Amino acid sequence: MTDNKTHKKGLSFYIFVVAGAVVLILFDRFTKWLAVENLMDKPDFVMAEGVLRLHYLENRGAAWGMLQNSQVLFTILTIVFLALIVWYFIRVPAEKKYKAANICLTFLAAGALGNFIDRLSQQYVVDFIYFDGINFPVFNVADIYVSLSVIVFVLLVIFYYKDGDFRFLFKRRKQTDE
Repeated sequence: MTDNKTHKKGLSFYIFVVAGAVVLILFDRFTKWLAVENLMDKPDFVMAEGVLRLHYLENRGAAWGMLQNSQVLFTILTIVFLALIVWYFIRVPAEKKYKAANICLTFLAAGALGNFIDRLSQQYVVDFIYFDGINFPVFNVADIYVSLSVIVFVLLVIFYYKDGDFRFLFKRRKQTDE
């Protein structure tokens, strides 16, 4: 039986999550603005010859150009995905062991929102980071948030969290008149 206090989160928890996501989104927006200002209609900026370059690209699809011009699908998927993250944050107990998962999901939400803002405002996502020498898609900071947070979250689920640690997501909540 868990103490009821472990399930109560204060306003500071939600402020931290929202403020963290806003800061991450603003950084993503800033880097995309820099890409537009300094790379659009200009030659690539080589950071490390044969390794890394900055290359402006307007991506109307997903990774590797898949699902080109599928804005309605991306919009629906993003809204559903963000709703699931909000549902998680509402249900997650206020326990220290969930801090890493909370941070991962904050990064994930920020990445999804960063690219969602592009898709809504201009019908494409600004990508600009490109690794030479490997067939990897051009990407952006929001993509880094999404990719790394998913990798870290999967590693946490495999190596840190135990069976049943996320059971709270599927338990019915008791209604109390306190």
